[in-house]
Formats: sequence, structure tokens, C-alpha cells
Amino acid sequence: MDTKLSVNLNKVALLRNQRDVGYPSVTQAARTCIAAGADGITVHPRPDERHIRRSDVRELALMLDVEFNIEGNPEADFLALVHEVQPAQCTLVPDTPEQRTSDHGWDVVADADKLGPVIAALKAAGMRVSLFMDPDPAQMAAVAALGADRVELYTEAYASAFGTSEQARVLQMYVDTALAAVDAGLGINAGHDLTVANLPDFIAQVPQVREVSIGHALIADALWSGLRSTVQAYKGALR
Repeated sequence: MDTKLSVNLNKVALLRNQRDVGYPSVTQAARTCIAAGADGITVHPRPDERHIRRSDVRELALMLDVEFNIEGNPEADFLALVHEVQPAQCTLVPDTPEQRTSDHGWDVVADADKLGPVIAALKAAGMRVSLFMDPDPAQMAAVAALGADRVELYTEAYASAFGTSEQARVLQMYVDTALAAVDAGLGINAGHDLTVANLPDFIAQVPQVREVSIGHALIADALWSGLRSTVQAYKGALR
């Protein structure tokens, strides 16, 4: 199974928002990534619009001919936007407005009452639903019971351990979680701090991953190599 690359454009929007001149363009960045071989585009709008704005989400929804993945905490404003634009996939993330970035997955037992109706409504509208999860095999059956289609494995622990004596031990947590997810009937995505260097080992050991969502490292690499070449390099790393 080929693992797809969805490029997160939050950092392009963050740079754009530093000036009132309209560039770099989020939609042009999306076109460049797609032309270079990206399989999808991801955005994670936050309530303060510090990077991706609601207008970006609407513009991308109108122009994309690849899979659109919108991530975020399922509060009322976020869900209204998602139901308005109808992306192919909605990834639910338990972040708070003050967080700089996502830093943990759901506790699906504690959050079941909140997540269950949201997942049902998104699926009824025709969207695939993924939950952002830590590498915890014990939670996979509970995710499936809530009705989610996929999990997005939070990969910061792997990225931090990469190249150290802890790499094999930490990576085994993802291997075990992926097997539990598959046994529960879930698809698997992954993302956070994945790079062109650490992707090959991860995908080799967790080949069940259907999609990775990468933004920070990819856009940082593009400062030196250009966006088109960087997307192609990440596609190569996935192979």
C-alpha cells in the first residue's frame, strides 16, 4: 500500500499573516504542492486565525482536486466551517486555543460523550473521520466503537527518539498500535514532526499507514530546496 502525502499549509499562512500584502499565497502553495505530486492538502484552522483563516479554508475547498483534510478541535465554530465546506476528511484534535501546536491525542473513554455525536454527524454528511491519537493499542477498539474511520497517530515521540537508543522501543509502540487499529477495522494516518530523514524507518516498520500529514518540517526544508523539490523529496522518502 502506497502511503499518501498530505501537505499542511499552516506555516505558509503564518508567514503570509505577518504582512498585509497577501503573499505567500496559500492557494498558490497548494497548487505547487499538487503539481509536485502531493496527494492531499491539510489545514488546521484555529479560533484566533493565527495562520489558516476561514477564508483560506473556503478558497481551498473551491479549488482543490485532491483530498482536503481539515484538522481541529470539534467546537461549534470549527464544526460549522467543516460542515459548510465538506472536506473529504475531518481530523478531530484535542488542542486548546492557547496551544502552539497539537501535543497529545484523545482519551476516547473520557471524551466519548463529546466525540460520539460529532463523529456521527460528520459521517452522515459524507466525511471520513479521523481521531488524533497517541500510540496506545488499548484505545483502538474504543475509537472504532465511536464510529471513527481512522486514527492519526501522533508521531512526536517517535521523532524525538529517532537516531537514539530509544528509537526501537518507541517505534514498537507504533507498530503495536497499528496492528491493534487494523484489528479494530480502522485506517491509519500519521503526523507531527515527521521529516524526510525519519519517514523511511517509520513507514518501513508501520507499513499500514495510509497517509502522512506534514507541514512544519516540509515548509522549513522548502526554504532551502524550494517547495516543488521538497514535496518530491518527501514523496521519495515515503517510497
